[in-house]
Amino acid sequence: MKSLFFKFSLFLLVFTITAKADDKKIITKIQHVVVFLNGAQITRVANVNVAEGNSTLSFEGISPDIDMQSLQIKAGGDFTILSVKQELDFLNQQTKQKNVEELQNQEKQIKDKIELQTNALNVYNEEQNMLLKNQVVSGQNTNLDILKLRQALDFQTLRLTEIKKKQQAVNDQIALLNLELAKYTRQVNNIYKVSAKATSNILVTISGTKALQTQFTLTYVVKNASWYPTYDVRAKNVNSPLMVSYKANVSQQCGEDWSNIKLSLSTGNPTVNARRPELLPYYLNFGMIYDNPGTRITRVSGRITDETGVGIAGVNVQVKGSSIGTVSDNAGNYSIQTPQGAAPLIFSYVGYERIERQPGSEILNIRMQPSTAMLSEVVVTGYKSEYKRDVINPGAPGASTQVYIRGMNAMQSNPLVVTQNENQTNIEFDIANPYTIPSDGKQYLVEINQLTIPADFEYYTAPKLSTDVFLTAKVANWTQYNLLSGEANLFFEGTFIGKSLIDTRSTADTLSLSMGIDKSIVVTRTSLKDLAEKPSFSSSKKETRDWLIDIKNRKTQPVVLLVEDEIPVSQNSEIAVETQQISGGKLDPLTGKVSWTLNLSPQTEKKLNLKYQVRYPKNQTVIVQ
Repeated sequence: MKSLFFKFSLFLLVFTITAKADDKKIITKIQHVVVFLNGAQITRVANVNVAEGNSTLSFEGISPDIDMQSLQIKAGGDFTILSVKQELDFLNQQTKQKNVEELQNQEKQIKDKIELQTNALNVYNEEQNMLLKNQVVSGQNTNLDILKLRQALDFQTLRLTEIKKKQQAVNDQIALLNLELAKYTRQVNNIYKVSAKATSNILVTISGTKALQTQFTLTYVVKNASWYPTYDVRAKNVNSPLMVSYKANVSQQCGEDWSNIKLSLSTGNPTVNARRPELLPYYLNFGMIYDNPGTRITRVSGRITDETGVGIAGVNVQVKGSSIGTVSDNAGNYSIQTPQGAAPLIFSYVGYERIERQPGSEILNIRMQPSTAMLSEVVVTGYKSEYKRDVINPGAPGASTQVYIRGMNAMQSNPLVVTQNENQTNIEFDIANPYTIPSDGKQYLVEINQLTIPADFEYYTAPKLSTDVFLTAKVANWTQYNLLSGEANLFFEGTFIGKSLIDTRSTADTLSLSMGIDKSIVVTRTSLKDLAEKPSFSSSKKETRDWLIDIKNRKTQPVVLLVEDEIPVSQNSEIAVETQQISGGKLDPLTGKVSWTLNLSPQTEKKLNLKYQVRYPKNQTVIVQ
């Protein structure tokens, strides 16, 4: 019975090998890539000679991160596609970068030197042990020669001193070699993390009535790809339009290089849940608390390190649910502009666990941990294809976070040829020039457009929050430019003045863009009186606040300044707020916001008075600011 089972198993093995040998290997070429905010759609083409009868076509070199549910195969001809499945090809791993072998040779040379030094250290240790064992002197020996004993002790002291010096020198040399070895090991591991991945084959079984030649088109979606926008915003002066350079930071780690391909950037995100929400009943009851998680944090910075405390370069940092992102620098430091609200930050890097953190302050340091399942198990039920990928040594972070610029140089005056297509649910930017984006996880800068945008400039201050005066560019009908939320590098009068945020979540027709702080306009806000009515027989208490806002224009040119402050708004019928003085400002009774639009001549000063009174029951406590 065992012999029969063995022969049957051998027959199945021979049959499987023969079937594999009959697979026709097809090399495809990437024709077009559409990069989404999260993920990418890849289109490959190949000319195939289809044989008569049943045959299996093996399309090789496909990304292992393919979403099989998204796979589409198109071809013309008189044949039928019987089945489609995916298999990983661990024997045909991605080609390592050319310098890996050289780096490994350097590693071996350093290890050999360390071994030689270690052997020398062992010799010195043995000699030391031998000398120490032979230093026992018996006090019962009456024939002891004092002169010989002194000579022996002098020799032993001299020799042990020399051994200690040599041991110290060898240990120092081993320490230096280990530091040098760690550098090479980190670099090799970093290359392996992004290149030593298995490829994927798509097996298509077809049945043809006759032999023919046709073109196959494969379209599929991969996960480990993304892009986010950044802007360079330049203004010569307050009388000139804005010059906006619209750029995309593209990266991918899907296991296949995109070489000289047609690239499109889409504002779509296929990873977002497309199911519409359902409105549930809104119940009220006593004792229920409704929390508003709003925050005033507008910029978050910090340092990203690995489990040993070493800074990680090139970590992707993104505001969850938005297109706002950045990367950490060579020391692991990062800084990102965040929109008003409570959106968490997502930190991701190849070989490390993805981290999501809610910033509670403007400083947020992150320690990342190596991924225990960097390549997780994937089961494709639609095509009955199942495979498991093993963890490849995650190694240590790389030492470079260079941003690679492809195509147009940022200083060129003529932009790349980019066509904008507005679809039903997203916008695509079709880049005419071919691009190459390797599968290394690094950021590659792609120029989308250069815009000349008319803007009205206005200065703004909210002295209750900050006495700084911000130059604001107000862009009307901004939706026509198809901008996404993202960080903006600001240049005013030829000088870099910092970073700001283009936040396109607003439904207003006018987009306000902060252009930085102008120190030539000085604002102070001081309290003139904090009056509380003296205790009396009345059942209510009154408190008065009187604020003086002093504004000085030290510029040599007139400016328009928008000043905003506020008066408290009562949400209780027993708390009454009386507005006593707003110096001609405009009051919004629903929000309590008071605004003044001032035309300030050069070297002039303006004073505004904001005064209000709050009345409430004496037996209650109300905090009045």
